Amino acid sequence: MVGYAGPVATTVRETERKYDLDEGTELPRWSDVPGLHHADEPEEHLLEAVYFDTADLDLAAAGITLRRRRGGTDRGWHLKLPAGPDSRDEVRVGFARGEANRRNPQPPAELVALTRAFTRGRELLAVAELTTVRRQWRLTDDAGRGLVEVVDDRVTARTLGASTGSTSWREAEVELAEHGDDALLDRLEKRLRKAGIRRSRAPSKLARVLGDRVPAPVRPPRLRRRSTLGDVVLAYLHEQGAVIRAYDPAVRRDLPDAVHQMRVATRRMRSALQAYGRVVDRDRTRELGDELKWLAAVLGASRDLEVLEARITDALDGVPDELVLGPVRAQVTRYFAGRRATAHDELVAALDGERYLALLAAIDALLAEPPLTGAADEPAREGLGRIVRRNHRRVADHVRGAEELALGAERDTELHDARKAAKRLRYATEAAAPVLGKPARTLISRTRQVQELLGDHQDAIVALPVLRELGAAAHAEGTNGFTFGLLYEREHSHLPDSALGPAWERLSEAARAVAR
Repeated sequence: MVGYAGPVATTVRETERKYDLDEGTELPRWSDVPGLHHADEPEEHLLEAVYFDTADLDLAAAGITLRRRRGGTDRGWHLKLPAGPDSRDEVRVGFARGEANRRNPQPPAELVALTRAFTRGRELLAVAELTTVRRQWRLTDDAGRGLVEVVDDRVTARTLGASTGSTSWREAEVELAEHGDDALLDRLEKRLRKAGIRRSRAPSKLARVLGDRVPAPVRPPRLRRRSTLGDVVLAYLHEQGAVIRAYDPAVRRDLPDAVHQMRVATRRMRSALQAYGRVVDRDRTRELGDELKWLAAVLGASRDLEVLEARITDALDGVPDELVLGPVRAQVTRYFAGRRATAHDELVAALDGERYLALLAAIDALLAEPPLTGAADEPAREGLGRIVRRNHRRVADHVRGAEELALGAERDTELHDARKAAKRLRYATEAAAPVLGKPARTLISRTRQVQELLGDHQDAIVALPVLRELGAAAHAEGTNGFTFGLLYEREHSHLPDSALGPAWERLSEAARAVAR
């Protein structure tokens, strides 16, 4: 007997716009829109959905919905995650055997895990029930390729739990199909506006039925030229905290660049707490800084493997075919595949742990009640120059220290410290950029150039033992390790000195302009 493995999660990018419809309003016809073929007869569906959230509606507050839907062509469990203006990633899990008619079902564990950064492990409850009578038109081009889907929904909804109530409304949705684009959405919106139909203010059906029960998020300060130092730092900390939470589900799903983005936000927040320690009390944020360092290291184990594999693969692309001896690419793939899988499993285990949840709670506490010092009330434009100047001096000390050392491990360490100091300078300047404007943006760009040169040197150092290991493994397996030796020699001779000097001078010039 073959075992039943259960449903597999799939992800669909959904880009749509919602519009309010009065009961007597007629949707316009689309047959005269250039490039569109209008399907005259709509499909009709009866959709029944139960939405799940915590008692405090943490998912709704983050713009996330988790529902169980019956009816239509996509019945099952749906988790919708924000993915940009008008867009969401819908992660779908079909019903397990016999689940469609089961009473009081619980959401699948794999979807619950993707909400952990927002629910913090709190119980998920049924909070609303919606019944939708849907009429759906599929609009295509002349070749029959799907461009957009238009639906006319009549919705009846009731809230569940401690606070109950019911409501009903009518709305339209215009959703891109596989071959549509945003320009088409804009054209259709103009047609709707001419018919007196306006965009809905509610981002989702659930948000509409829950109304003011959804808690308002803590808003960051709006930055202006007259903003204070405290405003600048808090706005930046809010931004990085939001990025950490937003990328948590993507990291768990092992999406491209997700680990990198979450790690950078973690480092940015920690750097801001260090660079602006006279604005946000450093003693009271030191423990949080240590935990951010821990999270960056956990993310780094996975990210460093990504970077190293890409570096070696790209280097192989530059080797003439006659110098690639043996199954070199297969050996590289095999070496990294298992290590990356293990690193990802360990990363997800850390994100599932209590230490990570405590870190997220500490970020929330920092943003809700920041431990600001008296310096936070100072005008930002006066104080930011001093902070940038101090962080520039830190980089300069390491660069000069490296120049005084002979080639070798000690010099490599000094250059690595210069790179870390350059990151701190860049992140401190990023926070200041909304107030300082173009000079700050110039400094950010030039700091990034120095940082990339130093990073390239550090990546070469990290690649050396891996290439040596790959070459030794090739020899042990009876294949040729020549190509790995060739790559090793190229990395060993990789130095940033020729380009670093001019790039450093340009950075210093930009730093002086900001600090004036």
